[in-house]
Amino acid sequence: MKILQRRAKRSSNPASPRSSALSARLSGYQSLLATRWQALSARDQLALLLLSVFLLLFVGGYGGYSIHQAANKSKNNYQEQVADYFWLRAQAGNIDSNALNAASTADGVDAMPPASSVSALLNSSGIADAQVVAAGDAVQLSFTHPSQAVVSSALGKLEQQGWQFTQLSMQQDLVTKAIQVQATVTS
Repeated sequence: MKILQRRAKRSSNPASPRSSALSARLSGYQSLLATRWQALSARDQLALLLLSVFLLLFVGGYGGYSIHQAANKSKNNYQEQVADYFWLRAQAGNIDSNALNAASTADGVDAMPPASSVSALLNSSGIADAQVVAAGDAVQLSFTHPSQAVVSSALGKLEQQGWQFTQLSMQQDLVTKAIQVQATVTS
């Protein structure tokens, strides 16, 4: 019976011995600090107090500054990502559908003949009346267009699609300023 009573006392207040030991230790440190503080001269107490305030302000100020810098960096990164997202959405209309179709038919089952592929690429670039003829493994093309920007863009798209120029001739009509292009490309 006495054993059960002792167990009941322990279980009713289990943290009591630990908390009393901890509070006794803390009160001992507090009293030690109070006696040492009282032992200091008034000038030393003032200097220690000013040093503590300076240290507290310095640590708090630097902490606040570093948090502010991290927040600004995070905000700038977010704004860059949002700008990139909207730029990509704006460029969605510029994606070449022929390039997407070529990428989607990776096995080449539905691949277009080379001459048709070059003709479609020129049409999507803004060159409507191009003459495109298959000559063995190569494709010969000929067209005339008044804008050098459109011609350069079309030839650049051919290179981006993997076509290599084996022959290229460009001449500009002095009267109409139209550019006449004759080329042979291979894949």
